[in-house]
Amino acid sequence: MFPSFPGGKPHVHHHGSEGPCQQYDALVPSKKTENKDLWEQLGETYRTEDWKAKAREWLAGAVRVPTESYDNMSGPGEDPRWETFGELHEYLESAFPLVHSTLSLTKVNTYALLYEWTGTNASLKPLLLAAHQDGILTAIETMLEKGFKPERTVVLAFGYDEEASGHHGAKQLGIKMEEVYGQDAFAFIVDEGGGFSDIYGTSFALPGIAEKGYIDVRIDVASPGGHSSVPPPHTTIGMLAKLVVEIEEHPYEAKLTRDSVLYSSLQCHAAHGSSIEPRLRRLIRRSSHSNHALHKLQEVVFEEPASKALAGTTTAVDLVSGGVKTNALPEQAYAVVNHRIDTKSSVEEVTRRDTHTIKKWAERFNLSLNAFGEEVTDSSKAYYGSVVLSDAFGNHLAPAPVTPTSGDEAKPYELLSGTIRGTFAAFRGQSLEEGGIAVAPGMPSGNTDTRYYWGLSDHIFRYNHKNMKLSKSPLSNGVHTVNEYIEVEALYEMIWFFSALILNTDEATSV
Repeated sequence: MFPSFPGGKPHVHHHGSEGPCQQYDALVPSKKTENKDLWEQLGETYRTEDWKAKAREWLAGAVRVPTESYDNMSGPGEDPRWETFGELHEYLESAFPLVHSTLSLTKVNTYALLYEWTGTNASLKPLLLAAHQDGILTAIETMLEKGFKPERTVVLAFGYDEEASGHHGAKQLGIKMEEVYGQDAFAFIVDEGGGFSDIYGTSFALPGIAEKGYIDVRIDVASPGGHSSVPPPHTTIGMLAKLVVEIEEHPYEAKLTRDSVLYSSLQCHAAHGSSIEPRLRRLIRRSSHSNHALHKLQEVVFEEPASKALAGTTTAVDLVSGGVKTNALPEQAYAVVNHRIDTKSSVEEVTRRDTHTIKKWAERFNLSLNAFGEEVTDSSKAYYGSVVLSDAFGNHLAPAPVTPTSGDEAKPYELLSGTIRGTFAAFRGQSLEEGGIAVAPGMPSGNTDTRYYWGLSDHIFRYNHKNMKLSKSPLSNGVHTVNEYIEVEALYEMIWFFSALILNTDEATSV
């Protein structure tokens, strides 16, 4: 987020320390003798070369099945490209036999998988894990080999089109889980998301506690055609261009506020970043009570575009089309504007503001305006042409509810934080008191399948404990491109994490 400066040895404060970004004690299974013994056995197993080879092959076998998804695919039974998921399911059944002989499995909308590992205590709210399959199933298969039987039920929800907005997979899983378990049925939910990396000389884990909203606004402009040798002052494309420029020249205000996720992250960096420049540390701390310091901090933070993008609604004109021939005036043209909606805004606020921005130019060009199904201009008048604003693909999304990270409602966050710190220490053979990692609230830049699970729990985390320190940059492992890969040490540690999370949640009495 900011440039790093040399500093001293990393140190992370423990539970009970005063000030912002309080850290919770590292947590590994210890309350139940059988869980403690199992954790020690798993640690021994996970360090063997035989198990590491199995873990690599389990993932490799799944990757060999071509399961790409594409935008706007019709559902299973209509688009044959989904059928490859049948091959993946056959592989999972053969690779993880104990999972499939022990857990109950319901297939939802043909290819979405809903597993239940039924616990012995039905009074405990279940844990819901949503991604990734290879980390989670490997952990459970190994735990089953050791004879583990959970007290708390564990539910696994695996969709198959998350990269295409999850309409066929996670959306149907969400509906099914509400039917089976009811609303607010889960202690907490963990889906894919951030991992941990070096920030200011300290290892920081950034579990996502919120998500921005989303809408693609389509701007359709229509006006009379004709021969281009006798053009009007503004063609359809020219008018559309002016509307697009108007939207770009009036961006949404990005503002750093004390109750934002970004600000919470900054407070953690100041509290626990060992090499953060002293002036920046002081500025962050002063900003908690000084508006002048907060404004100055905003200026510093917003020098980095990625940070600024987290602090407000963004605008990106991504699609444009119009015209069919060089000597014919275009009768129609359109553009699509992508908005990522700030957590403190709404879809309604964005559509209202875009309508207001477009309206004055529609009037100047003598165009009627229909915005999201409502006539904005006087329908009794005659107009030169028209402008129509609409939800381009019908998949708008409100900003996600923010998961509590402090106070009495934050017990799931405390458990997750403790598990992150406990796993980090155990994987490296460190004592739990060494405090080698800090946990700070984070927010992913994109959206996850949890958009369909908001009714299932107030506590949703986007986190997979991937060691980003092993990557040269966030995209150096080929995310969403050719030869995407994961470092094997990062894979092993993710499996440790899911094992610890299941066992720690099984022992917990506070969630």
